[in-house]
Amino acid sequence: MMNSSETAVREVLGRLYEAWADNDADAFADLYVEDATVVMPGMFHQGRPAVRDFMAKAFAGPLKGSRGIDEPQDIRVDGDTAVIVSKAGIIMAGEEELPSDRERIATWVLSRRDGRWLVSAYANAPAN
Repeated sequence: MMNSSETAVREVLGRLYEAWADNDADAFADLYVEDATVVMPGMFHQGRPAVRDFMAKAFAGPLKGSRGIDEPQDIRVDGDTAVIVSKAGIIMAGEEELPSDRERIATWVLSRRDGRWLVSAYANAPAN
């Protein structure tokens, strides 16, 4: 059974992917702390403005019409910090399912600040 903190953390992921589906880089980045870090193969972004700029360009270009998926495999909440490990990926416009070569394992670190859960750090790596 989920506790209220785990439910709140899952809701943050849900809002992230709603913003993604809407191609809304502002709403997406608003769910990150000001000094957030994002690490993905070949790239590093630091700070909410960098996350917002990267997503705005992606939504206007290669990620237009795509949708992100994220299936939490493990959620640990300790006080004001949560760590989530998930299976993740991007289903591109026109695709029905995620090709196995684009599956990722993602690690999320969320922090509760002023009562609000936000992404502090995100990293992913190929699952295969």
